[in-house]
Amino acid sequence: MSTVITVKDLCKTYVVNKKQNNVLKNVNFSIDEGEMVAVMGPSGSGKSTLLYTVSGMDRMTAGEVTFNGRALSKLSDDEMSEIRLNEMGFIFQQMYMMKNLSILDNIILPAVKSKKNDLSRGEIVEKGRSLMKRLGIEETADNDINEVSGGQLQRACICRSMINNPKMIFADEPTGALNRTSSDEVMTELVKLNRDGTTMLLVTHDVKVAAKCTRVLYIVDGNIRGEKKTGAYEKESELRDRERDLSSWLMEMGW
Repeated sequence: MSTVITVKDLCKTYVVNKKQNNVLKNVNFSIDEGEMVAVMGPSGSGKSTLLYTVSGMDRMTAGEVTFNGRALSKLSDDEMSEIRLNEMGFIFQQMYMMKNLSILDNIILPAVKSKKNDLSRGEIVEKGRSLMKRLGIEETADNDINEVSGGQLQRACICRSMINNPKMIFADEPTGALNRTSSDEVMTELVKLNRDGTTMLLVTHDVKVAAKCTRVLYIVDGNIRGEKKTGAYEKESELRDRERDLSSWLMEMGW
């Protein structure tokens, strides 16, 4: 199994009012192809900063992130933008979409913008519709973004994240703005994608979400303080035991 991303001695420092705020401090970990890794920790621990820095959305202060064999610190802004567009997918708690576009047009936008995509417009549309059907939202294709539920909109965001066949998906609290039913539906789809081979790194505060991941990293004050291998989530009947086991570990870690 190949390694998709390697993080070595990663540091991120912000300067506010001439004072240094060391948000990430010598973080080290790697993620292999096909893993679904959750990052958990208390508020202000650096979870989102870690995701943004590892994915190249924010520049690191020191250390190195190697993604698919390339050192991100050595890439120009344009090169990094190309990697994010073509090789990474993103899902956020706030479901950012273009208000003037339909759901389908929002989904296919990254494929239309990609210079590496050799598909015709018709083929891109067909691919977008296929993803929507896969996630059970094909009937919303022509809707505006304010004409669908939060759960449907987040599934549309998942479709958008998959449109360019990314090597890895980064998700920041992907269920944070959803009710429990919609959260479960979205996680069901993310688990399916992971079972199909998509590698994922997601930030979450929800034990039920993290229990469906293959591994959990626990971060405190910018440091990875612990790691729990939970293994592949196979069936719903084992979820309660996985949640209980993970909750016990989190309490030991100071959750």
